[in-house]
Amino acid sequence: MAKGTALIDVGGGFRAIFGCGVMDRLMEAGIDFDHCYGVSAGAANMTSYIAHQPGRNHKFYTEYAFRKEYASVNSFVKNHNFANLDYIYGTLSNHDGEYPVDYEAFAANPSRFTVVACNAEDGSTMYFDKSRIRYDDFDVVKASSAVPVACEPYVIDGVPYFDGGIADPVPVQKALDDGYERVVVILSRLRDEIREQKKDLAPAKVLERFYPAAAEKLRDRYRTYNDEVALAKEYEKDGRVLILAPEDLYGLSTLSKSYEGLERMYRAGYAAAEAVEGFLNS
Repeated sequence: MAKGTALIDVGGGFRAIFGCGVMDRLMEAGIDFDHCYGVSAGAANMTSYIAHQPGRNHKFYTEYAFRKEYASVNSFVKNHNFANLDYIYGTLSNHDGEYPVDYEAFAANPSRFTVVACNAEDGSTMYFDKSRIRYDDFDVVKASSAVPVACEPYVIDGVPYFDGGIADPVPVQKALDDGYERVVVILSRLRDEIREQKKDLAPAKVLERFYPAAAEKLRDRYRTYNDEVALAKEYEKDGRVLILAPEDLYGLSTLSKSYEGLERMYRAGYAAAEAVEGFLNS
């Protein structure tokens, strides 16, 4: 196996169950990476992966996610967050929760872990390391998952953060700069999809009143994402990167879902993971 392997999961709300399928198969095959880079829901996927808890993420997406406490208009009205991050990554995930993270296993795994978030005040990219995930404290995952406008920024040490997907959505250059020779990138959009700006314009206008720097990042997210995927494809040509992406979105989007769509996307990710072992050993 090549020296220095990295796994990137870009998240993508409910579409990110694709990465959940990938990681469940990797766990079955006993494949770990030297470094995991998680963005938004991708960081949540990786927390279970590093803790070696197959099936855990699947239950969150296909069972818990249908509860109104998890993600709903009711949650938005009550908590100002469409996705109730404290419920998902606190109430359900803490040691006394319904399906706790095996924190001891997480901490014992030598894999490094980076969680990407966006500083809401200045728009800069924040890379939290594994040490910032503590017993019953998954605040950095909450910060990385705070979708602008759908969620309020999540505050850590007095600093408000938004979803890492508006800062460094596909951190492939970060992984290569950190010295990794083989990088697997999990996308939750179609491989050749060109992201458009129009869906981000209205939320950016709302965001601009309070967090103008983050609003600017949101307006430019389409270009950042497209450029980083294009870069990943260039690195794929010389064998340094493997891109895994669904061939269909099965009706899923960041904040909308169906049980059938989730199951089909999960199975697509599970199937796509077959390519990983050969890539790492090439």
